[in-house]
Amino acid sequence: MRSPTIRDVAQRAGVGVGTVSRVINGSSQVADGTRQKVLEAIAELGFSPNKAARQLSGGKTTTVGVITPFFSHPSFVERVAGIQDVLDHHDYDLVLYSIRHPQQTRRKLREIGNQIAVDGLIVLSYLLQSFTHEELHRLNPSLPLIGVDHDPVDYYPHIFIDNLAGGQMAAEYLIAKGHRKIGFVGHRVDNAFDNEVSLTISQRRLEGMKRALHAAGIPFNEQWYLFGAPNEQAAREQGEYLLSMADRPTAIFAAYDTLAFGVLAAVDKLGMRTPDDIAIIGFDDIKAASYMGLTTINQQLFHSGELGAQYMLERLKNGYFKPDHWHVELALSIVERLTA
Repeated sequence: MRSPTIRDVAQRAGVGVGTVSRVINGSSQVADGTRQKVLEAIAELGFSPNKAARQLSGGKTTTVGVITPFFSHPSFVERVAGIQDVLDHHDYDLVLYSIRHPQQTRRKLREIGNQIAVDGLIVLSYLLQSFTHEELHRLNPSLPLIGVDHDPVDYYPHIFIDNLAGGQMAAEYLIAKGHRKIGFVGHRVDNAFDNEVSLTISQRRLEGMKRALHAAGIPFNEQWYLFGAPNEQAAREQGEYLLSMADRPTAIFAAYDTLAFGVLAAVDKLGMRTPDDIAIIGFDDIKAASYMGLTTINQQLFHSGELGAQYMLERLKNGYFKPDHWHVELALSIVERLTA
């Protein structure tokens, strides 16, 4: 019979793995009642003190942390799934830190360093972009970091895609299908977090689209480029607006698959059909895109999480990140389905 794991303790206590980790580490951020449940579960299961002893003595925790914004967003969920899949096969646990504002990243890094909560940290999206190397070193000089879905930088390893090239790819696909009137639905700035992350992504994908239009000699029509809230309802309203124009686009590039779903809802409401009346292409290739028959740009979400976890485990084993793990660009591809 296998020995109980920290995950078994979490299930018995009805809490997350992160909560068990915090109890083991003596964190003050756990309610007394919850702490008691965890301790009772440890006693009932006979949880081996080997891992806990290493944690309490400042040794290895066999736990990897993941900082992610908007954990409910499908693209981040799929990246985390890739990370979890790798960790599960190497007897490592995952602690998730979900944040909604860049300033929370600094606090989380300090907390993680002070509590010795994890052996390494994988940071999703652009959350480390505003840090200098000196700032990161001061926050926690010994904590291994790797970024997934980051722009290239020099002072920590990162796995990334070229959003500008992706936008260009989407537009070139539509142009090759004969479209000359192409609209865009993206994500506007609502707060400081969006300003540093979401608009950057949307804007770069739009700039890539404009690059393709320029190369093809197709004039821009700014009236067809809309930015709104990051949800399907807003995208549906934008889609209705674009499709109700007297001079409307014949194709729409949505900066995210979730926005494309909103535009598809508008198409359905107006009694139109894709791709005959309007072509739609998204970006991300989340799982739901296949169910919706959405043509989209695949950016290897699950695989990016896998790579982040694999590189982190190699770093923890060898004591360094390999040179070819510092700057890893993932290839983009068109997934042709039914909407374009």
